[in-house]
Amino acid sequence: MTQLHEIDGLSAEDVMHRHVTTLPASVTVGELRDYLGASGSRRLAILVEGDRYVAAIPGADLPADADPGDRAADHAVGVPTIGPGASAEDARDLALSLPTRRVPVVDEAGTLLGIVAIDEHHTRFCG
Repeated sequence: MTQLHEIDGLSAEDVMHRHVTTLPASVTVGELRDYLGASGSRRLAILVEGDRYVAAIPGADLPADADPGDRAADHAVGVPTIGPGASAEDARDLALSLPTRRVPVVDEAGTLLGIVAIDEHHTRFCG
């Protein structure tokens, strides 16, 4: 895994985690809660239609009173994304500015390529 201080000349694509678990954009709030609850490392749910990025939902931002049958996408917040060609420094700084420490990497066509994720100790990229 790449250390946060070893990124000179690298891009977001170079430090992103490519094997991202996603959920369909049609997932319900109940299904999203089950997904987030299945692992303590899941801080951000990424919703897609095929390989197209639709939205991301930080688990902490899902309203406690949201109806389990509601579409989860209706509760999505403005999670920033980053392009694959952005610098690794910019990707690191953006990820560290977010409570989830996770930033989806999305190309110009809207395709989800991966995620920049930083470990809990803020020392290295995950993946």
